[in-house]
Amino acid sequence: MSALICGSLAFDTITHYGGRFADTLLSDQPTLFNTSLQMDTLHREYGGCAGNIAYSLRALGGEPIVLALVGSDGKDYLHHLQSLGIDTAYIAALSNTHTAQCIVMIDGDGRQISAFYPGVMRQAHRFPIPQLPHIKIGILAPNECQAMLLHAQQMKQAHIPFIFDPGQSLPQFETDALNDIMSQADWIAVNQFEGQLLCEKTSLSLAEISEQLCGALFVTLGAQGSDVWQHGQKTHISPFRPERLADPTGCGDAYRSALLYGLERHWPATHCARLGNQLGAIKAASPGAQNHQISADLPRQFAPA
Repeated sequence: MSALICGSLAFDTITHYGGRFADTLLSDQPTLFNTSLQMDTLHREYGGCAGNIAYSLRALGGEPIVLALVGSDGKDYLHHLQSLGIDTAYIAALSNTHTAQCIVMIDGDGRQISAFYPGVMRQAHRFPIPQLPHIKIGILAPNECQAMLLHAQQMKQAHIPFIFDPGQSLPQFETDALNDIMSQADWIAVNQFEGQLLCEKTSLSLAEISEQLCGALFVTLGAQGSDVWQHGQKTHISPFRPERLADPTGCGDAYRSALLYGLERHWPATHCARLGNQLGAIKAASPGAQNHQISADLPRQFAPA
């Protein structure tokens, strides 16, 4: 069975700054934001939420189908995904613009400043979800808002249960559009900041949001693990400690791949979250979003008895 992943493919340029942003940026003079930071390292990686989720899901033994776009510079990314055994039949290559690009600066505290250029993602609404009988679950990862609205409707019509993962697209949503997708979603996945923003935009608490879902609301908390909200009740899932902290980029996407893997197999939400916490820790110990290694027996360690 397959999982449909709708979202972005992007090239990530990741740089590391040895100091602390808090010591460099003039917090007492917020209008003077004209500064230059000398970065210690720089590397370019395959990224984008859809690609990152597909990478980890495939490594777990899942069968991801990616619905996304690349630009004129995306041939290498397609070859990369194909080499992993990921279905790229529904990744469109458009020649009139660039693949999405993300530039990430990380300081010594692990804090990030990111700049994102959507590029070809702006045309994502033109491409509907594939109508395939073997798709059993889906995820709406961050994408163009119009595309997310259309794909939510199409998944609902196709009877594909899905996770709504608004991510960095969340600030762009009007409240009515946000409520529309939430009413169709089976699960929602956000980080702590996104959870707060979701509550502000909907005027609902996390407990109230979870009461509207037939599944669960997952809130990742970074080094503190994650919370699973079901029917108004919260269960905290303890974190796993990474062997070392190399790069936090893509930890949330690794977590979401665990959700897809477990939910497709009808695991309890808490088991999915525990696997997600472990995957996040594994990813944090590896630079880039698609370089970590996952042992084949890892899912069995978290599967319900």
